Amino acid sequence: MKTLYDVQQLLKKFGVYVYVGKRIWDIELMAIEVDHLYQAGVIDAKLYAHVKLVLTHEHRLEAERERVKDAHH
Repeated sequence: MKTLYDVQQLLKKFGVYVYVGKRIWDIELMAIEVDHLYQAGVIDAKLYAHVKLVLTHEHRLEAERERVKDAHH
């Protein structure tokens, strides 16, 4: 579990497909879905923590990309 793609594949195993249309929103929705999977007891604490770490990292990168893009416009 190292990339956003890996998180997408995990979610697909549970029938969860996320596509809002804006990458940062997709990441935020994936984080909510992962919370629900953990609360339902279908993923363990170790996997949950690791997935949240990946999502936090990806969110930070995407937020920085948006800031840079906005600074150029």
